[in-house]
Amino acid sequence: MDHTTNTATALIDAGAALDPATAIAAAEAARTRLDFGRSARPAFRALIGFDAAAREGLDPALVELVQIRASHLNHCAYCLHMHTDDARKAGESEDRLHLVAVWREARHFYTEREQAALALTEALTLVADGGVPDDVYAEAAAHFDEPELAQVIALICAINTWNRVALATAKVAGTDERR
Repeated sequence: MDHTTNTATALIDAGAALDPATAIAAAEAARTRLDFGRSARPAFRALIGFDAAAREGLDPALVELVQIRASHLNHCAYCLHMHTDDARKAGESEDRLHLVAVWREARHFYTEREQAALALTEALTLVADGGVPDDVYAEAAAHFDEPELAQVIALICAINTWNRVALATAKVAGTDERR
């Protein structure tokens, strides 16, 4: 470990006493994994294109709810921070942001269409736990026409890929390489 990494690690360990900006900078300085966007530029660009295509035509609020829920399930703090921040900037309410992790217990905060998308997000994100049940798919198909449903499925696949890239490369919550 070099001096910069040692200093950053010490700052992270003292994180409770740091302001968020200093803690984020220290965590980023201590990060030792590759920069996916630089190291796999063609794949990164393809993923950006896939993500943009997946979002096309979908309600931006729905897009953020899906991305937030998948990021919860994947324990991806980097993407969760980014998408809750994006949702706030787009006018999403704090209540809905706080409750999306427990949306089934707070259904009245979400439309039936959003609930169907969230259920599909959970099933597809946790696909190894039993696939996508017929009832979950049927409920989504009842709220989205075929092209929209395909877009929602693509969106769920895109955020799951982003989550895995962020986790594999130890992206730091509070940073945002889009800026």
